[in-house]
Amino acid sequence: MKVRTDILRMYKEIHGWVGIVSGLALFIAFFAGAVTMFEEPIQRWASPPTSLSAPVPLERAPELVEAVLAAHPEAARSYDVHLETGPENPARVTWSQGSRRDPQVFLAALAPDGTLEVERQAASPVAQFIDMLHQQVGLPFAHEVAMPIMGAISLLYFIALASGVIVLLPSLVSDFFAVRVGKNAKRMWLDVHNVLGIVSLPFHVIMALTAVVFAFHDEFYDLQGAAFMDRGAPRAQMAPPAPPPPRAQGPELLTPAELAQRIESQAPGFTLRAITYHTGREGEPQARISGYDPRFGLRGPTFGMVEADPVTGALTDTTYMPGLQDAWGATITSFFALHFGSFGGAPIRWSYFLLGLAGAMLFYTGNLLWVESRRKRERKAGAVTQTRATRALGALTVGVPLGCVAGISVTLAAAKPLGTEATAGIHSAIYYVVFAGFVAWALVRGAARGAIELVPAAALALLTIPLASLAFLDLHPWSQPLVDAVSVALAASLALTARATRRRTRNGPRDSVWSHPRREAQANTTTHATAPERKPAI
Repeated sequence: MKVRTDILRMYKEIHGWVGIVSGLALFIAFFAGAVTMFEEPIQRWASPPTSLSAPVPLERAPELVEAVLAAHPEAARSYDVHLETGPENPARVTWSQGSRRDPQVFLAALAPDGTLEVERQAASPVAQFIDMLHQQVGLPFAHEVAMPIMGAISLLYFIALASGVIVLLPSLVSDFFAVRVGKNAKRMWLDVHNVLGIVSLPFHVIMALTAVVFAFHDEFYDLQGAAFMDRGAPRAQMAPPAPPPPRAQGPELLTPAELAQRIESQAPGFTLRAITYHTGREGEPQARISGYDPRFGLRGPTFGMVEADPVTGALTDTTYMPGLQDAWGATITSFFALHFGSFGGAPIRWSYFLLGLAGAMLFYTGNLLWVESRRKRERKAGAVTQTRATRALGALTVGVPLGCVAGISVTLAAAKPLGTEATAGIHSAIYYVVFAGFVAWALVRGAARGAIELVPAAALALLTIPLASLAFLDLHPWSQPLVDAVSVALAASLALTARATRRRTRNGPRDSVWSHPRREAQANTTTHATAPERKPAI
């Protein structure tokens, strides 16, 4: 029995220390990841509408393509014909120029008189910035530097999950779903932490393992190449893409409507979104079709892909095609689909959003419990006042999560007034200024006073998003009420949290990390006043 107790104590220590090391970074990753489940609505919310004419019917797409290639022959290398149009795809034909990191996207339409209209896409980078924040667990480093650190944090995350399950196993049956609300706030938070952890355990295991795969993606492929490629064979030199052949000399291509019909007949249930016409290495015409099928996982966050012959309509490469992949391709795609929630349609995306918020709450409650347990051990050891380390950890547990929430909210709201002139660097600067301000305030004011002051501040930061919608309603139609509604709901939950925080600091245990400093001072004075007088030794 003693051996078993010692083992459980060891795993509890592992769970606590690993959790406190990685918990704050994982809060940022999970909260930002939950937000990115609605990246497309956020992108539409933050970007101004186009001034182009309405998209032409799909049957007139060849006419539009001919006009585009005549005026912009450089687009013949690669251009998109969108089968689904709407706020997210306001033009029937688009093409890109520039580098992959900084592409310039152009939209094309036909005016009522048949003349060509071309407009550069004005898209806000704020949604991509929040996604990058999620990928890099909030680290303001270059992507190549942040990703290995994220991978190490994900490994610690998995260790914390395994050790937490081992610790909870003896009391799993009796304590499962038992949330004891009462005067013992620590007991209640422990119950909430355990329920969140067990209910969402499969989700967290998936996130931990897939994040490791993404973090060391390039290293895995380098090892695979070293193991399976012929080391003696010289590396093939990649030739630059051949210039597109003149259309008059090329084969007759199927129209987008005809090609879509042939793809749909070969892949029933696959909903086509866009066709990318491009040229191969030998100058031959090729087509890449993107779309989705809720019955299968998708390689991208919102789409799968298939290559087809634009002359015959035959499928030529189904590596990334939902439902038509081989075993290896389906296995690789499963890592992406399980991490992005790119399967099952809207119900799965909402589930991932809620699980992401619950995961952020899991890390917050874990840090809260660890800091409070540390304070309890200090009191037993005779420390009357809180140590500097305990104060700092408590302050960071308040400042980092609330700073993340407020920073994302403010930089998202700033996308409305700043418009497309704001670069990703500007949105990054806004986020980190707000984030650093919250963390610094918490460190200066302490965990208790900082929480009383920063929770309402974070709620107000969330409300700047719907306020920005109202302020710029004349310039940007309120086409995405989902973004504003979720912001108001989160702000309301923080308002309720603010009330509970004030009550906890005033009515909770006086020697708690979360007790107001004046109440702690009163507790220390009482302790000294009531301590029994020690008799001198004879």
